[in-house]
Amino acid sequence: MKSPKKEKSASSEPTKSELEILQVLWQYGPSTARFVNDQINQEKRPVIYMSTLKLMQIMIEKGLLKKDDSQMTHIYRAAVEENKTKGAMLDRVVDNLFNGSAGSLMMQLLGNKKLSAEERAEFEELIKKIDQK
Repeated sequence: MKSPKKEKSASSEPTKSELEILQVLWQYGPSTARFVNDQINQEKRPVIYMSTLKLMQIMIEKGLLKKDDSQMTHIYRAAVEENKTKGAMLDRVVDNLFNGSAGSLMMQLLGNKKLSAEERAEFEELIKKIDQK
């Protein structure tokens, strides 16, 4: 008996390692696997090129990346939007850790970190905009 095929879906939530790859592509745009690997090595943690390449191939199957192989050097790009992906992940955190209360999340964040005057002003401006809606 054949097992059901895993659906290709861009709505699947990326793993931590997949998110690192996506963050490089969101920041720098379409890139080679070598460039992505080098950025992760510089900015995050040591990682082997072949591991990055294999993970990027898996991400194509999952619908998280697209690959342009029309030239000798393959170029990868994110197939999911940054804001939508982060929004969905944040919604899940709010639902799972804060019983759906964005206010509880904000209180936790604000209670754990000291805000600069600039950050505080940005939050106050955001609250004013929310109040006007």
